Amino acid sequence: MGDDEEQSEVTGETVRTAIEQSRSGAPASGHTVRDRFETHEVFQRIIVAADEEATTGARELFFSALAAGFAITITYLLYSSMTAATGGAPIASVLLYPLGFVFIILGGYQLYTENTLPPVVLLLERLVSVPRLLSIWGIVLLGNFTGGLAGALVLSQTGVFSSESAAAATELAWKGIETTPVALFFKAAFAGLIVAGIVWLVYAVRDDVARVLVVYLAFLAVPLGDLFHVVVSFTEGMYLVFNGAVGLGPVLGGFVVPVLLGNTVGGVVLVTVVNYFQTTEERLDIARTDGVDRRLTTKELLVGERAGRSYVPQQDDD
Repeated sequence: MGDDEEQSEVTGETVRTAIEQSRSGAPASGHTVRDRFETHEVFQRIIVAADEEATTGARELFFSALAAGFAITITYLLYSSMTAATGGAPIASVLLYPLGFVFIILGGYQLYTENTLPPVVLLLERLVSVPRLLSIWGIVLLGNFTGGLAGALVLSQTGVFSSESAAAATELAWKGIETTPVALFFKAAFAGLIVAGIVWLVYAVRDDVARVLVVYLAFLAVPLGDLFHVVVSFTEGMYLVFNGAVGLGPVLGGFVVPVLLGNTVGGVVLVTVVNYFQTTEERLDIARTDGVDRRLTTKELLVGERAGRSYVPQQDDD
């Protein structure tokens, strides 16, 4: 074997060993990782993230979701302030709208719409039960709403807003209240598609600059498209409630619930199922490196324990 061939083999081995992998086997960042992952590799990364969510305790999920709810307050605060400062200019008023979502995605907080994709992937693979999925959603939604509730209370009662910003905040919130439930549902479905799609894209890129750009542009499309996100909508609605402008019933029944349903349908049906079925048939073998079939039975799937266990085997450091 010539020197060139030996050098080539050594270089190839160096490249392979230089690629970092997480303990769960999902591709991670490294000096020689390709610029973009293949579809089944993105799926593998999502499986690992979903497994972490499915096995996280209720307390950790709740407080992570609580932080996300507070971060959404930043979006509402800046959206209202920029609307007042720019006289409602269509582009300028929404430029800082995505900031709260950037904090959430990059900070790893739990947001309901962002949370729809990973756990549903586990459900489709029969790796987590329906009760456990609903439990995850319920805890995250409760945490998001608690954070949004506290944020709305602060914005309405502490003088954070100037009089102009307060008027803009009220106008933005009333726009949602006055929209029909059917229109809210379909507008929210498109927002759910965008948000859940971001999850797939975030796991498909490798550097932070691209990740920030993807998150920023995607969430900029929500106000520009006159769409609705459930946690933002809840915060807006509670702002009106705390100001005595409307009752709790119309806010929840006529505004928040239609948006919640639309976001869920958009996130689960339009994104999760489509992205899931475009992955290769090797996805199960990729997700389980020890070859053990951990799929739940039909009974376990429908009425299984709410407490999760790790479905993705941990690799040894050796």
